[in-house]
Amino acid sequence: MSTEIKKVVLAYSGGLDTSIILKWLRNTYDCEVVTFTADLGQGQELEPARQKAEMLGAKEIYIEDMREEFVSDFVFPMFRANAQYEGVYLLGTSIARPLISKRLVEIAHETGADAISHGATGKGNDQIRFELSAYALDPAIKIIAPWREWDLQSRTKLIQYAEVNQIPVPKDKRGEAPFSVDANLLHTSSEGKVLENPAEEAPDYVYQRTVDPVDAPDTPETISIGFERGDAVSIDGRKLSPATLLTELNEYGRRHGVGRLDLVENRYVGMKSRGVYETPGGTILLAAHRGMESITLDRGAAHLKDELMPKYAEMIYNGFWFSPEREMLQALIDKSQEYVSGEVRVKLYKGMASVCGRTSPHSLYSEDLVTFEEGSGTYDHHDAEGFIRLNALRLKTWGARNRRAGNP
Repeated sequence: MSTEIKKVVLAYSGGLDTSIILKWLRNTYDCEVVTFTADLGQGQELEPARQKAEMLGAKEIYIEDMREEFVSDFVFPMFRANAQYEGVYLLGTSIARPLISKRLVEIAHETGADAISHGATGKGNDQIRFELSAYALDPAIKIIAPWREWDLQSRTKLIQYAEVNQIPVPKDKRGEAPFSVDANLLHTSSEGKVLENPAEEAPDYVYQRTVDPVDAPDTPETISIGFERGDAVSIDGRKLSPATLLTELNEYGRRHGVGRLDLVENRYVGMKSRGVYETPGGTILLAAHRGMESITLDRGAAHLKDELMPKYAEMIYNGFWFSPEREMLQALIDKSQEYVSGEVRVKLYKGMASVCGRTSPHSLYSEDLVTFEEGSGTYDHHDAEGFIRLNALRLKTWGARNRRAGNP
């Protein structure tokens, strides 16, 4: 093995599992390990990850703030599509993986590494997302997935390996974790252990990013979100960078209990799993974006987008961000956003984010056309008769055939 792999770039969180992987890579492949830790807004101090990586023998350590790139180049394009996997999941974990993979491959090129490595297990979707992205960006890249190679398949064996190799094990990591967590600026995902029985309600302590809607303020709060070409650019008139804007929306959503989701989903690997998600800012953003599209998108364009959205969301969930089909759909989606600009007011109250007003210089909404009062005469009510007759022609023919056949 040592003749094949001399240097590996590891996606490193600083936690116990990836620390064990760091040591395992060095022991198993007799190789140098470069660590890469991405700050995607997970809300934890990353400097300890550097110190731990140094202690475990990493010679090159990359710790990078990627929040702006994450939101502007991955989250925002996804939200232009209103993407929701299986109709509800806002893809917070899924959309982070291609960015991490892209940077892993770049660092491998920069450092002359032979391979990259990740800590995703052999049962989950993340292994697929990491590896499909990496292969799309560098077809010749070598990938090491320790969970598919080693025999450390229990918590006890992991702890034993850590102790033998002098890897510090915090007291709270010695027992089985009550559930696992993935977090970034878009969401928090919790799954496993206490959440594995879908019949049982998630304990209150699982929720980390939002207050219980029952305990949220009794007074609604309304904010205005500005859009330019489908992307949010301001809150209450204040221009903000993508990551700063999402951070602020997260805070609004947090205190009003917005964005909780308890979901049993279909993993790409074939099994069902139960996850508890919190996406406060993203939930507000989705409501606002759809509100903006409601007055700026033509009916045909809007309905076509809604038909394509499940396919687009499935591509992201399954790991095909870097694929020709996703890029083709993205071009269509981005074209649809040319006039999606203006302001949307959203009312936040007890877990709800409700659009309560929208304006745009490119609005297709006409009060003159829809008014119940006398309009300018642009719409002639008599035109509806011929419209109905033409649309009824095939139905009348179909109905007559059914009656002749004795099936009224």
